[in-house]
Parts: sequence; structure tokens; C-alpha cells
Amino acid sequence: MGNKTALITGATSGIGKATAQLFAQHNINLILCGRNAAKLSDLKQELCTLVNVHTLCFDVSDETAVFAQINSLKTTHSRIDILLNNAGNAHGRSTFQEGDINDYNLMIDVNVKGLIYVSKAVLPFMLPYKCGHIINIGSIAGQEVYEQGNVYNASKFAVDALTKAMRIDLIKEKIKVSQLNPGAVHTDFSLIRFKGDEDKAAKVYEGWNPLQAKDVADVIHFMVTRPAHVNIADVLLLPTAQANAYIIDK
Repeated sequence: MGNKTALITGATSGIGKATAQLFAQHNINLILCGRNAAKLSDLKQELCTLVNVHTLCFDVSDETAVFAQINSLKTTHSRIDILLNNAGNAHGRSTFQEGDINDYNLMIDVNVKGLIYVSKAVLPFMLPYKCGHIINIGSIAGQEVYEQGNVYNASKFAVDALTKAMRIDLIKEKIKVSQLNPGAVHTDFSLIRFKGDEDKAAKVYEGWNPLQAKDVADVIHFMVTRPAHVNIADVLLLPTAQANAYIIDK
């Protein structure tokens, strides 16, 4: 995988950060994207002794910023080999009738529109070469619904549909399109979902052993290092203690 370049959204924490660290260890150059300039700078300092690291600071839900920032790469990069659409969020946990419409908008804007914007912006760095690999981070929540999941479920079902449709549309362009659907991963996911309530977030992971970000990064690295004729199209990755979207052995 030497000399390849990967663009990672949501790179400053969780799965994105763990994947960036693992890619750097395997000589994959990095374009790290996130909303926090200080965290991007820190991660660049950590990894720049291993590989070439470029950072872009933007919110994936901001269409203008996405295209402006990624188009700015044309002065430094002609090609992007791997796109990891990792940026995503869950806001709130409530019944549909009691949910906050602002939370719903945030999830659709980031999880669906953000993936569309970034993919469209990156494709011109792949299409001329008839080569590339797009990996979308979905969720078990995009495979089956659960109580009080509603719009988060819908946003991740959209990721599933987009992945399948992109794979069809890009097949003649020789661009792989894959999806990785994790179950419960111990990251900041629950802290964000419960809007900073540390007690609620901690209880999600109490009494059992969830996935760690590195577990997901290991699978992503495996996916991108398969031979050119092999595409691991769809992966459901669960901790041993999780049977489906709502049954966990605690």
C-alpha cells in the first residue's frame, strides 16, 4: 500500500483517528478532515514523521466548505486512492413524536448529505485513474431499526442504499465501494448522542465488552489491502456480546 493516499473524514477521534494511526503505520499517506483545527494539528504532528499528512478543517454538512476545501487539494494532490466516509453523528434518543427536529436535521445533514458532498468532491481525484476505493461507515442501525432510533436509523439506512447504488454506478469506473457496519463501539458516540451527559453515556458500555475503535480500524485496513480484483462489499462487525441492534448481554 506504499505511496497510496487516503482521505478520512471525522479523523480527529474514534474510528477515524484509529484508522489514520493504523494507515500511517502501514505507509498510507493521509488527508485528515475534521471540524477541530487544534485536534487536526495534533494528529498531524503525531503522524507526520511516518507519512505525508495534509489536513482540511471543515464540517461535512457544509456543502460550500466541502467542495472548496477538497478542491483546494488540486494544488498538492492529483490522486486520492482511498476515501473513508467516517464522519457521522447521533443526536438524542427519543420516540419520533417527542424528538427534536433540530436533532433530526443534524443527523440527516451529516450522515447523509455529508457523505454525498464528500464523495462527489473526491471522485474527480479517482475517476481519471479508473481506480480507487470508497468505504462508507454505516451501522447495524442501518440494517435493522430499534426503539427510539427512528431518524438515526433512517440516516444509516440511507447510507446502506447509497453504498449499494454507488457500487452499481461506479463499477465501470473500476472504483470499489464498500460499507462497514459496526455494532456498539466505545467512542464518543454515546456522549454526543446524550449531549454531554457522561453518566448516561457511561451506562451504555457498563458491564460488558464493546468494540473499540481499533477493532474497526483493523477491519478497514484489511478491506483496503485486498487485491484489486477483490472487494469486501459489506461487513457487519459486532462485539461478541451483541446479537443484533438491541440485544446485548450485559
